[in-house]
Amino acid sequence: MAAAADSAEGFAASKAGRALAFASSFTICLLAAGSLAITLFGHPAPPAITLELADMPGAPSHAASPAASVAEEQAAAPVTQPLYAGKALVADPALIENSASGPLPRIADDGRRPMQAYAAPAPVSAKFKIAIVVSGLGVSASATKAALDSLPGAVTLGFAPYAGDVGEWVSQARGKGHEVLLQIPMEPFDFPDSDPGPHTLRAGQDEAANIQRLTWALSRFTGYAGVTNLLGQRFLSDSSALSPTLTYLNRRGLYFFDNGAAAQSVAPGVAAQVGIPAVQSNTTLDGIQTALEIDRRLLELETQARSTGSAVGAAFLYPVSVSRIAAWAKGLEARGFVLVPVSAIVNQPKT
Repeated sequence: MAAAADSAEGFAASKAGRALAFASSFTICLLAAGSLAITLFGHPAPPAITLELADMPGAPSHAASPAASVAEEQAAAPVTQPLYAGKALVADPALIENSASGPLPRIADDGRRPMQAYAAPAPVSAKFKIAIVVSGLGVSASATKAALDSLPGAVTLGFAPYAGDVGEWVSQARGKGHEVLLQIPMEPFDFPDSDPGPHTLRAGQDEAANIQRLTWALSRFTGYAGVTNLLGQRFLSDSSALSPTLTYLNRRGLYFFDNGAAAQSVAPGVAAQVGIPAVQSNTTLDGIQTALEIDRRLLELETQARSTGSAVGAAFLYPVSVSRIAAWAKGLEARGFVLVPVSAIVNQPKT
């Protein structure tokens, strides 16, 4: 009986050992297969989309390709009556073509242009004029609110076309006195490593495709007097791609602001050829994001304005940029300068 029991225990132990060995081998195979899958296809991405301020489309330091935003398939509602934010006009049916993709700016039958109707009022002053454009608004709610709370109304604000509530932010900006620009995503030199987002205008792309992408951006919200580039170093250096774009914008009654990010930009020359009102930034204020450097760049703007009568600077809504511009603007008039919207410089008589 004892021998039989020992034999049964040995058989059971042997069977358990074989089962354990089989289970271990199966687990190892699964792990190996998983490793191979990750090697071939990469780590699976989560389905949720998150946009952080550091990874905003259009941030100068942005290097990763942004995901499509929630506004991708949303069109703004048709405009059937004038809309105001306080005393500021945000939408006028006479200046709008209600298209399938959303409201598009147009020149009114009486000749009025969006660049005039949506321009912020400029003070009549003999002082030297300085305009500043802060871009990147409308993606991060906290950063956008901070900019609207801190910056004086004469600062022009550029809004990216992606956020679903961008129209609401634009209305708040107009109500606080700001002139508004629409940022158009344009191809940079290192695309797609740096990606302005969906519907990017591409150099080398056929004209119809770029105009279709441009139309999408133009229809995201209303109330902007002009447009500016979101990245776009390659696109702005290609006159054959830029010319039909600026021609189309001119026919829509807008002005163009080149933010100066493209060292080889041909925008000033192309703008003169097609007849669109345009201006190029003299200085990028926050290429180096320190208070000392931004202050130095602001002083350069003052020097430029004293020399030529006016100057334009561009910045991103980094917290340090917003705080330094706000502080600098407080003593501006005492130093002999006046802060104006970009349209005041675009429209000033040429000497």
